Amino acid sequence: MLPIPERVRTLAATAGVAKLSVNGAPSPARGGVDERGRPVLLVLPGETLHGLREDAVVAVNLTAMRQLGSVTHPRGLIEVQGWAEAVPEGEARSSAVAVATHCPDESLFKALERYGQPDAPRLLRLDVGQVVYLTGQESGTLDADDYLGAAPDPLAETAERVLAHVNASHRPQLTAGVSRQLGERAGEVWLWELDRFGATVRADDSLVRFPWPSPARSGLCLETALRGLLCAC
Repeated sequence: MLPIPERVRTLAATAGVAKLSVNGAPSPARGGVDERGRPVLLVLPGETLHGLREDAVVAVNLTAMRQLGSVTHPRGLIEVQGWAEAVPEGEARSSAVAVATHCPDESLFKALERYGQPDAPRLLRLDVGQVVYLTGQESGTLDADDYLGAAPDPLAETAERVLAHVNASHRPQLTAGVSRQLGERAGEVWLWELDRFGATVRADDSLVRFPWPSPARSGLCLETALRGLLCAC
């Protein structure tokens, strides 16, 4: 299994901003996550956070989802707690891209073109204090150093592509392989998580982990390891 800080960072990298609170009060949530795992927020004039000092206490709830057929399930819930700070002008464009990935908004153009003007939309990010996470059967808290010091799984992009392909085109083989591994007929089987240490499948409402004999070191190794599960005898 991925180390917890790496797992949380991997989930955060694909998560969307679901909820925002400022000094304990709810506020409109509009944002994404930058390359270091910090939530980035687009804040419009008139909203609470727009006119507050940059040391406002902020909590951002991130939700990573998994689409299985026509149903969307939460993979992980992450609350990043910290303090709001302005995105430096030199990093504004990349931060706007991070927001647009999950929340396209024409106000992002105004935030860039009119950067620093009092009545312009603002791009803010979190100076992370701590991170609370709930994923599967695991929950806990990470301090800022552990969270920011970790990086997403380097095979995450390949893993998501392969996972989507298997769930779309190879579920009968997945079900057969999982049934052989379990020694009994599995129910409704989907590939739930895939990383360099193994695969997690969702069989009915249960999550079952299948670790690889050794960690995958490349996308090709990952596909080869997964093929072993699909073809398990």
